[in-house]
Amino acid sequence: MAHITILGGTGYAGRHIAQEAASRGHDVVAVARRAPEEQLEGVSYVTGDITDENFLQDLVSKTDVVILSVAPRGEMQGKVLDVAQTLIPLGLEAGVRLGVIGGAGSLHVSEGGPRLIDTEQFPDDFKPEAFEMITVWEKLQGSDESLDWFYVSPAAGFGAYNPGERRGTYRLGKDVLLTDENGASELSAADLAIALVDEIERPAHRRTRFAVAY
Repeated sequence: MAHITILGGTGYAGRHIAQEAASRGHDVVAVARRAPEEQLEGVSYVTGDITDENFLQDLVSKTDVVILSVAPRGEMQGKVLDVAQTLIPLGLEAGVRLGVIGGAGSLHVSEGGPRLIDTEQFPDDFKPEAFEMITVWEKLQGSDESLDWFYVSPAAGFGAYNPGERRGTYRLGKDVLLTDENGASELSAADLAIALVDEIERPAHRRTRFAVAY
């Protein structure tokens, strides 16, 4: 059993990760600005400001794995990078594993092809948050070799606007966008959660990024 702390644990991805981890018997703490009215069984809730270094330090000191599952939009635009840069030295000092839920923008559309964010199809409205998460990934790559981290790039069609259903399956990739036989790149939050908790239980990606999709 691992002690897993999820920053953004009541959001779209975070809530599913918390549910999946708790269902497997892990000790799960979901962190958010406000506690949800409907709380998941087996999940503890902590409220606070993740931009507060002292708050983060206290969380990191009590866990085995920290998952950053916060999108840099709305009030958090421009702040997720700051949170990540605070987490990196804290995680290193405490010896915890750090996981980040990023985006698909940094994935290449084909082997040797452009990044998704550099194509005409990528919406301009999503570029600021995509670039911020790319910078988070770059900061992780430049961190001390002793820090154990992984960065997850879900499918291009991943999001609350396209929830999908739990299939219990997924495919893993590395730097190229995963698509199905019809060219679609999709993944439900429930299946992202399965992939992420699998990675926590059976670490296969140390200090690297991996893609997840159907």
